[in-house]
Amino acid sequence: MTTTAPAYAHASAGTGQVNQLRAIYSEWIKFRTLWSSVLVATVSVLGMTGIGWVASYFINAEWDHLRPRQIARFDPVVTSLNGYNMAQLAIGTLGVLLVTGEYTTGMIRATMAAVPLRLPVLWAKLAVYTLITFVLMVSTSFLAFLGGQALLGSHGTSLSADGVLRVVVATGLYLTLVGMLGVAFGALVRNTAGAIAALFGVLLVLPAIVEVLPSTWQDAIDKYLPSNAGHAALAVKPDPAMLAPWTGMAVFALYVVIAVAVAAVLLKRRDV
Repeated sequence: MTTTAPAYAHASAGTGQVNQLRAIYSEWIKFRTLWSSVLVATVSVLGMTGIGWVASYFINAEWDHLRPRQIARFDPVVTSLNGYNMAQLAIGTLGVLLVTGEYTTGMIRATMAAVPLRLPVLWAKLAVYTLITFVLMVSTSFLAFLGGQALLGSHGTSLSADGVLRVVVATGLYLTLVGMLGVAFGALVRNTAGAIAALFGVLLVLPAIVEVLPSTWQDAIDKYLPSNAGHAALAVKPDPAMLAPWTGMAVFALYVVIAVAVAAVLLKRRDV
């Protein structure tokens, strides 16, 4: 005797179909349920605001005792946002860990088995982390600035001052791009220590290496380095030796796009 499957069975099987939205939701669940992700994100926020606020408080308290050269170099915006250096270490490292953590535990095999096309996994990780980083870092940038200016008292400035709003927004964007670059390097290297070393080698060590080159070489290369290009937008008064603020940020974004593109190609070609 022949039986016919119920009409709803085929439709029910379709509910498990893999698509980009489900991949994104899966990555969101991974992110918010890993205490390490929440911890590092919290460190980036507290580190950026804490460093800026503490520096602002003590500069205001010790103003009458500062040396003339310290007063001459004082910038209220830089003082309140200087914690971005701490934040970029945390944000970049977390971007790497979102990818390499799965390779370390072996969970990547289950992830790729569930999403055999592979690329949706990379796009999902980028989408989730980019959105989280953008919201956190832009809001933290405003928080660090506003709190810092309040603590600086009469030595502070305001968002309406020339170039200030640009710097505050650009700081959040710069940190977002660092996070995206971390995800790309994690996918490229697939090893936590190696990817972190490569990421901060490009961002921090490479500019130091260029500084020992002849000055004519420095003038030609320095402003096009990834971090230096991004930093062009983080100064209230643009440095004439560097790229224009938003041009520099665009160049940094281009580096990130290239890194992501290479990571995507290798992800398709390499074994898990």
